[in-house]
Amino acid sequence: MDEHHQPTDANDLINLLLQGGLGDGLPRIAEILMNAAMLVERTKHLGAGPYERIEARNGHANGFKPRAFHTSMGGLDLAMPQVRGSDAPFRTTLLEKGSRSDRALKAAIASMYIEGVSTRRVSKVMGELCGFEVSSTQVSNLTAELDAEFTKWRGRPLPEISHLFTDATYYKVRIDGNVRDCATLIAIGIRRDNGKRLVLGVSCVLSEAEVHWRGFPAGLKERGIGIPDSVTSDAHEGLRAALRATHNSSPSQSCQFHLQQNAQAYVPTKELKLKVAADIRRIFNADDRAHAEAKLADFVKAYTKSAPRLATWAEQNIPEGLAVFSFPEASRKRLRTSNMCETLNSQIKCRTRVVGLFPNESSLLRLVTGVIMGISEEWETGKIYLQPETKIASL
Repeated sequence: MDEHHQPTDANDLINLLLQGGLGDGLPRIAEILMNAAMLVERTKHLGAGPYERIEARNGHANGFKPRAFHTSMGGLDLAMPQVRGSDAPFRTTLLEKGSRSDRALKAAIASMYIEGVSTRRVSKVMGELCGFEVSSTQVSNLTAELDAEFTKWRGRPLPEISHLFTDATYYKVRIDGNVRDCATLIAIGIRRDNGKRLVLGVSCVLSEAEVHWRGFPAGLKERGIGIPDSVTSDAHEGLRAALRATHNSSPSQSCQFHLQQNAQAYVPTKELKLKVAADIRRIFNADDRAHAEAKLADFVKAYTKSAPRLATWAEQNIPEGLAVFSFPEASRKRLRTSNMCETLNSQIKCRTRVVGLFPNESSLLRLVTGVIMGISEEWETGKIYLQPETKIASL
């Protein structure tokens, strides 16, 4: 895999990632890394790999023993390798030097994200973690194990969702020597049974063809989210078309924040911009849908002569932001925009910014998955986001 070189020293990038809270939500990844490092140590102790029949080997592998290990990332449930028939007892250095291995462990994780899992870089850091050389083959096997864990998470069965939020953003990826924009789609749901948020999944696609965009929301449906009471998204036409094709039974809510932004492109003079924004806010802040539609009609009438393109745009697009009026007033603030997705994307970009250009789609997907897994775990074990008894009103 090509290594992506940054002008900043790699250790500085690692520190930047660690300061950003990398260790807050990735205990499963930490367990994989620790367990893999201990397996490397056991192989070195035995002098032979698994199932390798040589006379010089120093004993045999003898299963695993559960071991709890406390780190700044929280408690880890480790599988400590056991040995039989050895001329000396096997002891892992990782658990004897907790604070040192904890720092090295986080550095190893950070390095994987920074370098797009460069085997050369990770071999170096894992060597520091284990105290001896780690081969590129062993690192590649570890990478495959991490990817399997991430793939399993992205395809896990999902609970029924009462509200679905989706968004698309772009990152730079090198493909066949060319720099291209890779769309990253994320989906957030509010559980129907307990009102808590969770990240449903992520997908990275290069193609703008609708068939590729459609696969992501279709996959969410197949994994069990049911029929959401609402689907909130930004104005990306490819994503909107895919949602219409796969979730046409759910009312569609255009993000009101994005509608506000889009309206400014149709305002003919700079002096009108603040007034137009205030007038649109009055539509969105109406007491109910009937009042919102009446305010929209007044808006269209008021700007038909002074800003005809704006009036036409508003008549066609503002109604897509009014589906939220079908829900109780207490719920509307949290359902009217896709700001939740925007916030999640900003947290992802804190990690991706130091990479700049990803060596391939896989490295981008790997990083984003690692970040959102931790965030989703915090949400699912945290506070209720929307009271589960909230029901859709008659449309």
